[in-house]
Amino acid sequence: MTPNATTTAVRRTPRQLFAAVVGVVFLLVGVLGFIPGVTTNYDMLTGAGHHSGALLLGIFAVSILHNIVHLAFGVAGLAMARTPGGAKAFLVGGGVVYLVLWLYGLIIDHDSAANFVPVNTADNWLHLVLGLGMVALGLIPLNAHKAPIADSR
Repeated sequence: MTPNATTTAVRRTPRQLFAAVVGVVFLLVGVLGFIPGVTTNYDMLTGAGHHSGALLLGIFAVSILHNIVHLAFGVAGLAMARTPGGAKAFLVGGGVVYLVLWLYGLIIDHDSAANFVPVNTADNWLHLVLGLGMVALGLIPLNAHKAPIADSR
């Protein structure tokens, strides 16, 4: 290192790290949805709709559209994790999207054309937990544990 060289330490807030981790998990899930074996009934994977019989980990209904949504959420999470405000927006906004998706999954008939994502009961439970978790990570005060600095005068 030369004497005039400077280094800049990039400090991430805990919320930014949470958003980045969630983004990476979404990317991983999106990729895994396209891997035969990890996704059972892979030969039944369709573009969209309730006719897709593919199951990620043998549990969660997936389609090409569903996998692409996971990939897009992952990219958004990583991009938005670059700033504290973006990380919060991703976690809260994404969490709300997943809570709406949970409600949607409860309301629709899983065997109807309305189930275009597709979702099943396992997806519904996952969407509820994911939505609540993301909103909580986006809203919990992360500096509450710091004690005020005492004045030594």
